This record gives sequence, structure tokens and C-alpha cells, in this order.
Amino acid sequence: MMKVAITGSTGFVGGNIAESLAQLGFEVVGLARNVVELPWEVRVVDFQDTESITAGLVGCDAVIHCAIHNDFNKLVNDRIYAYDSYVGLTQRVTKAANKTGAQIIYISSDWIMDGTGHFTKESDPGNPINLYGALKMLGEQVIRDLAPDTGAICRIGGVMGLHRTKKEMPRGQDVGFGYFVASIVQTLREGKDFVVWIGDKVNKIATPSLASEIGAEISRIIDKKIGGTFHLVGDDAVTRMELAEATCEVFGLDKSKLKTGEPPAEALFPAGVPVDTSLSNKQTKERLGLGRTSLNELLIAFKREWESGKVSPITKRIA
Repeated sequence: MMKVAITGSTGFVGGNIAESLAQLGFEVVGLARNVVELPWEVRVVDFQDTESITAGLVGCDAVIHCAIHNDFNKLVNDRIYAYDSYVGLTQRVTKAANKTGAQIIYISSDWIMDGTGHFTKESDPGNPINLYGALKMLGEQVIRDLAPDTGAICRIGGVMGLHRTKKEMPRGQDVGFGYFVASIVQTLREGKDFVVWIGDKVNKIATPSLASEIGAEISRIIDKKIGGTFHLVGDDAVTRMELAEATCEVFGLDKSKLKTGEPPAEALFPAGVPVDTSLSNKQTKERLGLGRTSLNELLIAFKREWESGKVSPITKRIA
């Protein structure tokens, strides 16, 4: 059985990736700063110390680096901390992976783009317009420099899903597409109106993905042990309102309760927001042997997860 370590396995994306890989037959190890109780093995490491991370990766075939610091105001106000939390940590995890022979898989973001393109290709190096995007792009370069052969860069965006390690969603709608679908379902099921944010200060277009599906697609990267840049997103680029309406159709919710409005001041991102972060997954699909994955299919899979409490990725592991 292949063993995969994950940084950030207590988080939204990392937790879904962990459960998805476990369901597909991988042995999952969560690397954490402190002792936590999770459905998979946990190894406590000092993320400031490469040797400690190296010890945590012993016996692992791959490490998926998901961990991020998402207090964006702190990142803006403390640039040294920001750089170390993203770029420095990625360097340490990658060096540790190289020492143990584990494949490094880095989770990046559609926000490395400037938002002026549409269906941006895997070959695009990025042109971020905010600090978060710049830090993620610099992390990508770490992988290219330190693990040029088998290092995998996985850009994700518009991620749907439920938090696997917390009973409640950490937050509602934001200026990106994070937690957007879950917020719609939760709000409309409570009989309230849902205000879909519009205007120039929100991410207007994305290619939504499902968190557990990201994990299933990563399983193919690990099984094939291939490197490069991958776009782990769905096939359809949609606006916020189009995604909201599609969510209502799949979940059987009242579309008339969808309204539009500007985001409140306290929800604004402390920098520029890319307008169109849609990613092309054509090359990714070809390399991983994947067929088309429509938005409707992803929403149906998410609905199954909501009702069953279990991850339900569409992609199957390579036999």
C-alpha cells in the first residue's frame, strides 16, 4: 500500500484530499504542528526544521503540500512572516521530500493569474495581482527549481465540498469561490435569501472543482509518478450567478431567493482580486487519462457527499 503524507490535512482542501486518497486505498499520514485526533495517522513535526519534516516523511511515497496561512491581513502586514509561511515552508517540505525520495505535490491556486485571461493553460507561469497569488507563484518556482523531474504543481480553484475535520464550515461566501456552494445550500435551506456578490472587487468567473475530486485526480499523479503543472478543475467556466443557479437546480432549491449585491466592507480582500480565474484542464486530462467532468456532475457528487457524509469523487484510481 502506498503511503502519502499531507501537510494541512486538518484544513478544508487537505482533509478532503486525505479522505479521498484513503478511500482509494492509500495509507494517509497527516503532518501537523500539534497532536490532533484525525481518522488517519498523525505525525507531529516542526515545520521550521527541515530535519524534523524529513523524519515525518520516512516511509512515505509522496507528500502533498496543502498547508497555508489564510489570515490575509496578517500576511499583508508582516511580509517576512508571509514569505516564510508560503515560500520558506515549501522549500523545507520539498528538501525533506528529496531526502526521503518522496514525490512532492504542491497545491497552488488559480489566483496566481491576473484575471484577464479565460481558460488559462497549464503552461502559463502566472501574473498575480495580490500578495497571496505572488506567494503561491513563488511556491511553484520552488518546485520547479528543487524537484524538476517529478515535482507536481496542482492548481485548483472554485473548490466545493464540506469540511472533513470540522462540524461547521469555517466561513461563508468570500470574494473568491471558496465555500460558495455550501453557503448557498445552507442559507437557502434555512429559508433565507442568498446575496450573490457582484462588482469589481470579487472573483467573477472560475472553473469550479470538488475537493474530493482533487484528491482522486492526485492519486493518478502519484500512481504515474509524473511531474509538471496540472489544472485540477472542472471543465466548465461559470459566473457566480451561473454557479448559484446550477446549485439550486441540483439541490432542489428556490432560485427566486437568489439576489445580487456588493460584498460588505468587512469581506473585501486587502488587495486586488482577479476577475476571471478560469483554467483550461485539457493537457491535464490528457496526461491523467481523464474524461470530461461537467459542473453538473461535480454538483451531483457534492450533493451525494452532503447527504451521505462521505467523500464521493468521480475519478477512480488507475487499476
